[in-house]
Amino acid sequence: MSGNVKTNPQLVALISDLKAKTRENGAAVWRDIALRLEKPKRNWAEANLSKLERYAKEGDTIIVPGKVLAAGSVTKKVTVAAYGFSDAAAAGITAAGGKTMTIRELMDSNPKGSDVRIMR
Repeated sequence: MSGNVKTNPQLVALISDLKAKTRENGAAVWRDIALRLEKPKRNWAEANLSKLERYAKEGDTIIVPGKVLAAGSVTKKVTVAAYGFSDAAAAGITAAGGKTMTIRELMDSNPKGSDVRIMR
């Protein structure tokens, strides 16, 4: 058996829905995220708040195909969608006036994936 078989039904459904959204809207960003989430979890992105602070601009919508961690701090008001957040990272983003959401919530609210930046 291959070591890269996804067994989490929510993750499998999310990957499938991301690819379907790409076919519907021609939004390549969703296919890109799906392919990243298909990789082994150890290869997923991990972004710290300090990385968000360094690379995001005020008002950006950022997608992290993995987990957001709490090292550092963020002062900019950004919207961050990720597969997961540490509790402290989510608190740090909202304390700065930003917003956290799941990848599915972002896909549903922005089907074309416009003005979304991927952070690896």
